[in-house]
Amino acid sequence: MSGAGPASPARGADRRRDPPAAGSPIQPIIKGKEGALLSERKTEILAFINFLDVGEVYSRLLDHRPVIQGEIRYFVKEFEEKRGLRELRVLENLKNTIFETNERVLPKCEQAMQDNLSETFKRLQAANDMIHRLQERECETRKLQADKVMAREEKCIAHWEEFMKEQQNKRAEVDEEHRKAMERLKEQYSEMEKELAKYASF
Repeated sequence: MSGAGPASPARGADRRRDPPAAGSPIQPIIKGKEGALLSERKTEILAFINFLDVGEVYSRLLDHRPVIQGEIRYFVKEFEEKRGLRELRVLENLKNTIFETNERVLPKCEQAMQDNLSETFKRLQAANDMIHRLQERECETRKLQADKVMAREEKCIAHWEEFMKEQQNKRAEVDEEHRKAMERLKEQYSEMEKELAKYASF
């Protein structure tokens, strides 16, 4: 339809020329059945010309295939001609980098990691053993300190009990001496009373 569009105005212009004026020498005098056939033929021609005009309007407004084909050609040209093999070169460089990494860098990294990890593991093991020994020493020290504290507490308790017993014995001795002193004083006062009673009888 788009190919027929540009040619249709010329045909339409040729077909839509003004009919010859009445009285012209080339104007035939048509009567009867021939005149009806001619008018029907003219109507069909005009309808066909209108159909061509509608097709041209459709091709200009609604048919986007030429525009899309132009965009496709531009995209293909932009992708294939200008970009060239850039993506392929990028992929090739990436492939070479990955190959070099797998073949050279990665084994070196693994070897260095294994060496460093083994050394680090040894150091960690030594540090762990040292910390374990320090913990054992600290536990022993705490145990000794706890034993010393318990011994001191037991010793203090024993001293306290001995002190309380000694105090009780001393209190008993003091009470006994006080009782004896009271008895001596009673006896002394009783003798003095007897002597006073003798002097009083005189």
